[in-house]
Amino acid sequence: MAPLRRRSSFTPPPTALERQLVPIVSTMLAALFPIVPLVAEVPLLPPLGLLVFLGWRLLRPEVWPLWMGLPLGLWDDLASGQPLGSAMFGWTLAMLALDLLDQRLGFRTQLQDWGIAALLVAANLLIALAFVRVGGGATPVFMLVPQLVIAALAWPVVTRTCAALDRWRRV
Repeated sequence: MAPLRRRSSFTPPPTALERQLVPIVSTMLAALFPIVPLVAEVPLLPPLGLLVFLGWRLLRPEVWPLWMGLPLGLWDDLASGQPLGSAMFGWTLAMLALDLLDQRLGFRTQLQDWGIAALLVAANLLIALAFVRVGGGATPVFMLVPQLVIAALAWPVVTRTCAALDRWRRV
């Protein structure tokens, strides 16, 4: 991945609004990933919007207020075609779990963040599956395994991308 270009000395520093919009816009753009035309018998595309959301939250906890899972989850529901409320519920629970975890743990390593993200992605996929089943879907749970594995393998790339965007927005 090519590094982001630094701002020149002639470019004014980013405003507070620009600094706040970078995490929001990057999460919203990542949530649009499921509209990529890919034909497969099993779901393969990871929930990239959730991964970026978690990447920002684990990198910079102060970026997201506790309620931010609701509007971004709504955006993800609308972009992915999941039942309305599944990502809103799952992302809000993820924010609450991370807040509770931050209160309990004083320090986390990158490996712990990777495990936390994998567990939260698995929980969110199961929540989305439960919402689909309430609506009459009959997808077996094992069909989510490839999606979860790809999401776990994509985590380092997502965190590096979030860190690069964070460096760029704080210049």
